[in-house]
Amino acid sequence: LQMKVLNLSSEIVARGSASTHLVKYSTATATNLSCPLVTGEGQSMSTSHCSNRAERLSILSAFWFSALREYCACEKKGEKMAADNQTIDLEKPLISVSKEYVPDSNEKFNRDDMFAEAKKQIFLAGPMMFVNLLLSLVSTISVMFVGHVGELALSGASMATSFASVTGFSLLVGMACALDTFCGQSYGAKQYHMLGIHMQRAMLVLLLVSIPLAGIWAATGHILVLLGQDPQIAAEAGTYALYMIPSIFPFALLQCQFRFLQTQNNVVPMMLTSGITTLCHVPICWLLISKLGLGSVGAALANGISYWTNDLFLALYIALSPSCKNTWTGFSKEATRDVLKFLWLAVPSAIMVCLEIWSYEMMVLLAGLLPNPTLETSVLSISLNTNGMIYMIPLGLGSAISVRISNELGAGQPRAARLAVFMAVFMVAAESIVAVAVIILGRKIWGYCFSSEARVISYVSDMMILIAVTNLADGVLSVLNGIARGCGWQKIGAVVNLGSFYIIGIPLGILLAFNLHLGGKGLWTGIIAAVFAQTFFLSIITFRTNWEAEAKKASTRVFDSTIPVVA
Repeated sequence: LQMKVLNLSSEIVARGSASTHLVKYSTATATNLSCPLVTGEGQSMSTSHCSNRAERLSILSAFWFSALREYCACEKKGEKMAADNQTIDLEKPLISVSKEYVPDSNEKFNRDDMFAEAKKQIFLAGPMMFVNLLLSLVSTISVMFVGHVGELALSGASMATSFASVTGFSLLVGMACALDTFCGQSYGAKQYHMLGIHMQRAMLVLLLVSIPLAGIWAATGHILVLLGQDPQIAAEAGTYALYMIPSIFPFALLQCQFRFLQTQNNVVPMMLTSGITTLCHVPICWLLISKLGLGSVGAALANGISYWTNDLFLALYIALSPSCKNTWTGFSKEATRDVLKFLWLAVPSAIMVCLEIWSYEMMVLLAGLLPNPTLETSVLSISLNTNGMIYMIPLGLGSAISVRISNELGAGQPRAARLAVFMAVFMVAAESIVAVAVIILGRKIWGYCFSSEARVISYVSDMMILIAVTNLADGVLSVLNGIARGCGWQKIGAVVNLGSFYIIGIPLGILLAFNLHLGGKGLWTGIIAAVFAQTFFLSIITFRTNWEAEAKKASTRVFDSTIPVVA
């Protein structure tokens, strides 16, 4: 009998009309009898006045049979009925279902939408820019203190820091970027409990990966000798890297905490804890290096202490703050599940990041093989540091768009995702134009910040033109990489980076530098070619994207591996 009632109800709704007085009669009858009617929220009305299940179904069945007969009779005669002094519209459905307006993803954006989206991204990008800067200052401050110990200690610390970045830190940062997809889309889908699970899973994986990386750092001295480095410098770098091992584990945890917070648009605590840690790092270095006389060993240990301090601050905030009460629900065994799914994005994400970082480091090594290696290496290092400083603003915007795009796709809002892409590209393009103007205007005096030698200053001035050209595409590229992380395109990004840098950029740079004798300018021209190629390919992929399909993929990714919690 229940199935018959449901079938009849479905048929009436499918036919699409019924008389108004029948709808009113159904409400009155159900209210008077207090019979169970399923509401739009999935709840049922009181059943106290109906004696049993059969009686309730019998009453409703009789009513719906009557409604269907009356509707069919009205349709057959083709006449309108009047009831309760109203004109009945036979085209009106028996049960009206209110549908929330969902705008077409291709609908044009108005000014208010654009300003609102720009505001969201700026509030994310600003703190993230400072977080990236403050985090990089920790290792820089340590090297600065070591510089007062001696020239050999400075060379060893600098080489060890570069080696650690290439073989450890960059890999961990890349793998943690998979959380931009998992946590961001889960937050957008309001599956808040999954953010803590994703973070725990990432922490577990990154800590396990850190163990073999620590083994590589322990052998840094021997590896550098095999690569042809000076034995004394290699030995000093090996000692520094050995005592940096305690820093790799907190760094791995810190990257996971950063992604956990930034994907829920909670970036101010990250900025505050990073600022406090960086300020505390200065007296820590002074205590270990100068006061206790540990030298470069003290500087290496100071890195680990500062990273652990930052970890502790963020762990306390996550555990105690009301802002994280829905996203952090405690430790869960579910974090040990679906590790392969995490690796499926984490590995290509790491490749995507490492391929780009390694290509820049390779350029520095190639500069050492040029006819005037001292000049070429110095100028190329200055150029890389300058480009890194300029890149901080686009890097912040890239982090912001990664959060915005993952949140909107997870929420099933393809139009909002498309708006986020549009505004991010617009803002970073405007920033790049301003940056290029500043670089060109200040190119003749920038070299004085690094050297007093005329040939170095002149060479840096020439390189600044190439840096300006690079920045035209590099800023947009940062945003496109953020979009790729937010959408889960890490495998595509890895392939694009491989082709752009190792098939186009580096071979072209070698050709120009060694065969056409353009030196460091030729190597940097190869970087420009790689950046423009990468920007071109990712732009085509991004602007040809079906955002409705991406929203469906995000929904599948969010709900695929866990029982969802209905918000």
